[in-house]
Amino acid sequence: MTVEFVVEIYRETLRTAALVAAPILGTAMIVGLVVSLIQTLTSLQEQTLTFVPKVVAIGCVVGIGMPWFLDHLMTFLRLVLSTAPGIVSR
Repeated sequence: MTVEFVVEIYRETLRTAALVAAPILGTAMIVGLVVSLIQTLTSLQEQTLTFVPKVVAIGCVVGIGMPWFLDHLMTFLRLVLSTAPGIVSR
């Protein structure tokens, strides 16, 4: 196992994690910003008002994006499993 190989696997791990997490985190950020703006404009400071819309929006994004998420995760898994025999035999 070479340093370049480890760096490549690490880079692919970070890339896959970022690709899968970005839509979920982006949705949470946008919904949080919109709800905070509405709360500021209406002077309504209720804590549960920020939580429920985020959960619903993230649930929708995960439900809609699940095939795409699974495709990227399966591609990463294939990469790791295809290189596993080379790691074990050395």
